[in-house]
Amino acid sequence: MHTKTPYLGSLSLLTSLFFMWGFITCLNDILIPKLKAVFILNYTQVMLVQFCFFAAYFIVSVPSGYFVERFSYRIGIITGLIIASLGCLLFYPAAALLSYPLFLVAFFVLASGITLLQVAANPYVTILGHPDTASSRLTLTQAFNSLGTTLAPYLGSLFILTTAIKTADELKALPPEALFAYQTMQASMVQMPYLGLAASLLSIALVFACIKLPTITPVTPVATNTAADDRTAWHYRHLVLGAIGIFVYVGAEVAIGSFLISYLGEPAIAGLSAQDAGQYVSLYWGGAMVGRFLGASLMQRLPAGKLLTFNALAAFILVLITIFGSGLIAMYAILAIGLFNSIMFPTIFSLALNGLGKHTGQGSGILCAAIVGGAVLPVIQGMFADHIGIHLAFFLPALCYLYIGYYGWQGSRVV
Repeated sequence: MHTKTPYLGSLSLLTSLFFMWGFITCLNDILIPKLKAVFILNYTQVMLVQFCFFAAYFIVSVPSGYFVERFSYRIGIITGLIIASLGCLLFYPAAALLSYPLFLVAFFVLASGITLLQVAANPYVTILGHPDTASSRLTLTQAFNSLGTTLAPYLGSLFILTTAIKTADELKALPPEALFAYQTMQASMVQMPYLGLAASLLSIALVFACIKLPTITPVTPVATNTAADDRTAWHYRHLVLGAIGIFVYVGAEVAIGSFLISYLGEPAIAGLSAQDAGQYVSLYWGGAMVGRFLGASLMQRLPAGKLLTFNALAAFILVLITIFGSGLIAMYAILAIGLFNSIMFPTIFSLALNGLGKHTGQGSGILCAAIVGGAVLPVIQGMFADHIGIHLAFFLPALCYLYIGYYGWQGSRVV
């Protein structure tokens, strides 16, 4: 019992990281309708925001895993914060130049820093205490990530979506001078919030540079044969299946969040304005926050895998209601998915790292690389939305939740 006490301070500091990257990631949901209007984009084109953001996880995660193993969790955290702050700073010239490609570069740099943060912080939380409570511990810290994702849509809609967003037809009808003035005004609303985020990230980096985190070495299970010593993280079946689980989970979560404002604006659903819909997005992410606090407690008593399966099947049913329903029932069904999303990422992550021992750092890099699902699946759903409509395009997240249910029930077993 006494061994947990020295880690309380470190865990408390780590929660600030989870909060910040949750806040920043969820701001994408607010920026998507903004950039769609400013640059007159279709769904496929605007989903390049999520593609560039989450592609960073695929490109940067494995090198980040080696970086963390070579230096330390603490150096990885500090470096990640600095890179993320540079990404935030790039939003200023991107808005000033009205350059969509530069916006995409800024998203990639920002996400590269967050990727390094995740590779360092997620496994550090899992080993900073008893292995049996790793899922519960990571779920609890992820709850503060959800606090960030809950506040971001509300605050973002207040500061970034303060003026009504014109439709593509309205923009095409504007004379060139009026169109340029509108685009400049809309883009400038992004600058100050991201300068503030850059300052916050640098301040947190300074705090981590001035403190000392405890040095923890992951426990390596006793090998049953000498061949086990030659294994890499890729040899663990439950890790590979867990990486697929992370891929489809993040893809589903990001796709749903990315389309929420557009979905709630549909006349058959709620007909909300972009600003009003943006504030409702907080309910989606707020459900995830509540669910993580509840899940952290439930997983002290219930098997994490079984709880994961239950949540995945509940989310699957809610997606079906989203596809085939209308009005308030469909609206609150899609918002309620956040509640059942809550435990999925931390549970899949910790179950996949179970028993990896000295390969924990490499395994974390593989799992974080799988976050690229957030780059791939929203673009695919955007293509379907452009061709078969925004409602039917939600069949993609439904399939994702079915796989997650399988992973919790069977695929997460260590063999």
